[in-house]
Amino acid sequence: QVQLVESGGGLVQAGGSLRLSCAASGRTFGGYAMGWFRQAPGKEREFVAAIRWSTGYTRYADSVKGRFTVSRDNAKSTVYLQMNSLEPEDTAVYVCAARRDSWPSSNKDEYDYWGQGTPVTVSS
Repeated sequence: QVQLVESGGGLVQAGGSLRLSCAASGRTFGGYAMGWFRQAPGKEREFVAAIRWSTGYTRYADSVKGRFTVSRDNAKSTVYLQMNSLEPEDTAVYVCAARRDSWPSSNKDEYDYWGQGTPVTVSS
């Protein structure tokens, strides 16, 4: 079955950078879309970014546009989220998701598989 394992979270000061990784296994993902979502304490899970695996087409939430970049490495079957200019408001658990459809949806209900998440804390 599909497994998604995130890594790369941690504590960083405001203005700093982190790169999250999502190692995907269990099948080939050419026809899939991969998404990053985040959930802060007491808040709903929200869309951050998504990528169409086959073409690399990307979409972003307005709150992260220009600061975050999603990419994938086909050879490593891994999706990345490069986060720059981090703000305290970016503090959350970041979760990777896979969708059995190539459109990189921003709707969390359209994703079929989820990782466990990796925590990111941005201090002011």
